[in-house]
Amino acid sequence: MRFMVLVKANKDSEAGVLPDEKILSTMGKFNEELVKAGVMLAGEGLQPSSKGARVRFEGNKKTVIDGPFAETKELVAGFWLWQVKSKAEAIEWLKRAPFQEGEVEIRQIFETADFAESDPTGEIRKQEDQLRKKIESQQRR
Repeated sequence: MRFMVLVKANKDSEAGVLPDEKILSTMGKFNEELVKAGVMLAGEGLQPSSKGARVRFEGNKKTVIDGPFAETKELVAGFWLWQVKSKAEAIEWLKRAPFQEGEVEIRQIFETADFAESDPTGEIRKQEDQLRKKIESQQRR
């Protein structure tokens, strides 16, 4: 099972304040544990929302809204992509993360097989598998 682990933004992350060397070192060690255990597939921090944008879709109308965005508690400051056996295992790993405050959300990712009922011919799943293979081959370059 794959899970997206969403690290919520705070006042400092939205101000573009980077963590100090001690925090980065501690988080780096935790990330090393995740990689050694085969759990971590990806993980990145995100720039503040002031450098981002949102696109709102309303029928044929598309509206671009430039950041920053007011509701810091609803923003994401970073993420991990983990491969684990269960949500319980993801929670156990997250409990070991070196956070002192804040909130982190865990969300299971849909897998291609989850769409079997909506794709009785298998064509959509086949296309999805081909796209994943292409992405993987592009990342190896």
